[in-house]
Amino acid sequence: MQFPAFFDRVPVVRVRDPLAGLLGASEDGVLEYRYADAVRLAGHSCPTVAGAFLTGRAALAALYPDTLPERGGVAVDMPARADDGTTGVVAQVLTLLTGAAAEGGFRGIGGRFARNGLLRFDMPVEGAGGGVCLRRLDSGEAVAVRFDAGVVPADGRQKGRLMTILQGRADTTENAAFATAWQDRVRRILVDHADDPAMVRVTRLRPDPGGWPAPAG
Repeated sequence: MQFPAFFDRVPVVRVRDPLAGLLGASEDGVLEYRYADAVRLAGHSCPTVAGAFLTGRAALAALYPDTLPERGGVAVDMPARADDGTTGVVAQVLTLLTGAAAEGGFRGIGGRFARNGLLRFDMPVEGAGGGVCLRRLDSGEAVAVRFDAGVVPADGRQKGRLMTILQGRADTTENAAFATAWQDRVRRILVDHADDPAMVRVTRLRPDPGGWPAPAG
């Protein structure tokens, strides 16, 4: 297996997972997630997967500015339904990075380390501007993150190339040109614009007394 070379240049997300430490998956509980891990999970590399990876990275950095983020210590609210567009794909990548899972997730050990119920869908949050909301379980601190792939536009020839491929009329050269241009856009998103606030916008939210940020409306 050989991934594109730029995968190694993408920022790494480091977290500490107490459950991993308890069960010996990692001696100190520290885990590193690379973009290749998100690609293995999703089965492909695209602006959506890249954006989800950067969304999780930016949110965790904002919530834990002075220490390693705690995997399993963050809840995630997705603003749309799980079957709406790319919401499910984004949620899967965020589960990878944060541990937050829907109702079918890990239920914990002795009342600790539960991950189920920490990922919710169709939960727009006031002040989030339609972004994904992530909240620390210990402090209630919350942020919303919006990703705008339009900051890095696609090659104008891609639409025509894709149509030719889907119609079964593309040759090897055309297939290669499409794939190369596709991953070049992903590279620019992940490497050239990883810290671009115009593309990955983080907004701090005020949690309600119960801990969860107040739903919109």
